[in-house]
Amino acid sequence: MASRKRPIESGSSPEEVFKTPEKRVSVVRLPDSNFTELGVEEVCKYLRKEGLGEWEDKFRAQKITGVGLRYLKDADLEKIGIKCLGDRLQILHSLRKLWQIEAEPNKVFNDPIHGHVELHPLLIRFIDTPQFQRLRNIKQLGGTYFVFPGASHNRFEHSIGVGYLAGQLVQALNERQPELLISRRDILCVQIAGLCHDLGHGPFSHMFDGIFMPKARPAKSWKHETVSLAMFDHLVEDNGLKPVMKEHGLLLPQDLDFIKEQIAGPLNTNSGPRQKQWPYKGRTPDKSFLYEIVANKRNGIDVDKWDYFARDCHHLGIQNNFDYRRTLKFARVCEVDGQKQICFRDKEEGNLYDMFHTRYRLHQRAYQHKVGNIIETMITDAFLKANEHIQIEGSGGKKFTLSEAIHDRVAYTKLTDNIFEVILNSSEDGRYPPVTFRPKRAEGSGTSPPPPNDEDFSGVKEAREILQKILKRDLYRFLGQVQPGDVLKDITEKTGELKRELAEAAVELNADDFEIDVVNIDYGKKEENPIDYVRFFHKDDPTIAVKSNKEGSKLLPAKFAEQQIRVYCKKKDEDSQNVAKEACKRWSDRNGFSWQ
Repeated sequence: MASRKRPIESGSSPEEVFKTPEKRVSVVRLPDSNFTELGVEEVCKYLRKEGLGEWEDKFRAQKITGVGLRYLKDADLEKIGIKCLGDRLQILHSLRKLWQIEAEPNKVFNDPIHGHVELHPLLIRFIDTPQFQRLRNIKQLGGTYFVFPGASHNRFEHSIGVGYLAGQLVQALNERQPELLISRRDILCVQIAGLCHDLGHGPFSHMFDGIFMPKARPAKSWKHETVSLAMFDHLVEDNGLKPVMKEHGLLLPQDLDFIKEQIAGPLNTNSGPRQKQWPYKGRTPDKSFLYEIVANKRNGIDVDKWDYFARDCHHLGIQNNFDYRRTLKFARVCEVDGQKQICFRDKEEGNLYDMFHTRYRLHQRAYQHKVGNIIETMITDAFLKANEHIQIEGSGGKKFTLSEAIHDRVAYTKLTDNIFEVILNSSEDGRYPPVTFRPKRAEGSGTSPPPPNDEDFSGVKEAREILQKILKRDLYRFLGQVQPGDVLKDITEKTGELKRELAEAAVELNADDFEIDVVNIDYGKKEENPIDYVRFFHKDDPTIAVKSNKEGSKLLPAKFAEQQIRVYCKKKDEDSQNVAKEACKRWSDRNGFSWQ
């Protein structure tokens, strides 16, 4: 056995011989990793780096640029005078490395939904920031977790999943249709947009922007996508990521604009003729299909939904009938009305109907659950009462209330679901905050009582009592609901008037004793069929995409939207409950509704 041992080479120490080999990475690195933008001389420079300089004159004579490298075949190289097969194979091998170059190894995540997920090192730099890590503390489904015990997942893992799926879709299109000239820059930008699309979510996700903010700041129109843009800029600036993005071949500010446009739509709100023709700055119209991957404004088929359908169903314990992996394999880009769109094979129409029906079922069974919704209403009531008392330190040491934190990126970074625990654990007299820090006392020193404070903290105390009721399941009582035949457009704005009507019908109760929840459930395009906005191609000619021809099918839904008006009562005693129910029945009869 001793004779089989490898001898130690002369001049080498045992430590050097048995040193663990280091991970190998490509040493080739171009200033711009988007090889399709290389000029003739840059292509020749790459050949010299690969030890193929003897052939650069032939490439120069044929004016071969980066755009043509992917289409270059063995026959083409033979045609331009490279006679030896071995030389041609070596050249083709070196050229293929251009779209496989990585300066650092990808990082692997073990995701319960997508399995082992590989992410580019640039994406890891975005993930490893305080602004992104904040998403670990924001529940994906908000108050639904109080109804479904498994729904404990957060925006963090969802965002990683969307970034991964964005890369899967854009790379599938790239491999299937190389003529689209999708660059590594494009792929990275689409993945970063998927990763960062939810940076602006507040505590308990949609509860914050959909319920709390409209009540706290009724005069201000606000969406989490707007704050996502501000938080994205803050993330890039605060963590010095611009040089890193440039190092990986991204062009600034063009690619920054492209990423933000994918998250929230066109950045330029001007309404001139040029903006109406093509409103985006990040990419030209020939790359219009890239804007349909993360957030598809045309028909709603995007990787954001693909991830949260699969992830939410998994954690809720609800069957998911939509298979995004199949849809991924039957997607391609076609030109429709002069613009490139992501289209799907005609036989995938049923799968896409399953996708939209899955959305409907998730809203019906979980997202709009009558108990989950009223819990979010109660959390909102607590947040409103504590709003003015909460002081979150932002940039320059300035303090912001809960509803004002959206204006300061430093303060907003600190705003998560944890605010629920802060209010819940406030002191018995309602003072805020419950925890303070002080320097370490010297041994033997006494303690001094806190200075007297005559400020009114009753709002915090009332908020704490509401949250305690949630934990004890002492909730507002569900009285029943009505479902109008047609969706009432302005009913949400008239809930105050509706409360007063109910109070008039129930003499013993006030308008504030009622809570109205208007629930709208649809397929994603309100009363319209989203499939009408999808184009399909046939296998015989995948370049032509047309509308669905199943409009007359009797198996499709007759309507694509429904509305429910739910009524709750804050008083728990039996007499008040009976009076409230009778008032609701009289009100529904008067309006021609069927009380359920």
